[in-house]
Amino acid sequence: MSAATNPPAEAKAGRFLRFPVIWLVVGIVGVGAASTLSLGGPILGLVGAAVAVVVYKLVMRHVARRDTPEIAGRGAVPQLLIGVVLGLVFIGVSILAVLTEFSFGRATGNPVSIAASMTAVSLGAAVTEELLFRGLALQALERMFGSWVALAVTALAFGLLHLANPAATLWSSLAIAIEAGVLLGAAFLWRRSIWLVVGLHCAWNTAVGLLGIPVSGHPAEGLLVTRPTGPELLTGGQFGLEASIIPVIVSLLLAIPMLIAASRRGNLVPLRRARP
Repeated sequence: MSAATNPPAEAKAGRFLRFPVIWLVVGIVGVGAASTLSLGGPILGLVGAAVAVVVYKLVMRHVARRDTPEIAGRGAVPQLLIGVVLGLVFIGVSILAVLTEFSFGRATGNPVSIAASMTAVSLGAAVTEELLFRGLALQALERMFGSWVALAVTALAFGLLHLANPAATLWSSLAIAIEAGVLLGAAFLWRRSIWLVVGLHCAWNTAVGLLGIPVSGHPAEGLLVTRPTGPELLTGGQFGLEASIIPVIVSLLLAIPMLIAASRRGNLVPLRRARP
């Protein structure tokens, strides 16, 4: 049999590793391991985020055999700033809509220390979560099933992951799936930049935490002491603002134009073009 009909074992192994499910699993293990550094506090969380970026790049280059323009250093700062602005707009509009449903008091503690710690924790978490969900999962599923299926599956998975959080309910997980899974996925498909969704995600969590509102069920020691006084459907109750109906509506008002823009840019992969 000729060499043309009997490819070398290396070529077969290369094709196997390039299958999306394989590099997805390898990437999840590697980035997930790096993310455990966040358990050591804000500084180690940032170190873990940096390690996660390196691991992601290595997996994509040597396992998936593809470039990584989504984490390119050039243009990273503008994309990050766009994401931060979007995150602040998202939370600002959402909290203003329900401002009368909370009571606010001033917290004790050093404001600079609180803000720095909250930002570091949020940034570390945002980097690792976005590499896992929008970098690895969304892009792997997109190559197999197209952008719409990838967006739906990653959004649902993101919501279900938060079902284990304190004070979580089926509603809070559905809300997270829409306002985080869909919005962050739409933002990625729009600009194809991990840095943009990291900025959005980080600004969102930081702003909520600094307001003294629980972040996805986790109590936050922010600059304010904030307590819900209105109905849970508006305040989110003990889970926090993310279980409120208001951010769900606001997130859809942001995500829909992003998806339209992504389609116009040619950034959406239809099922017929998806490939293993």
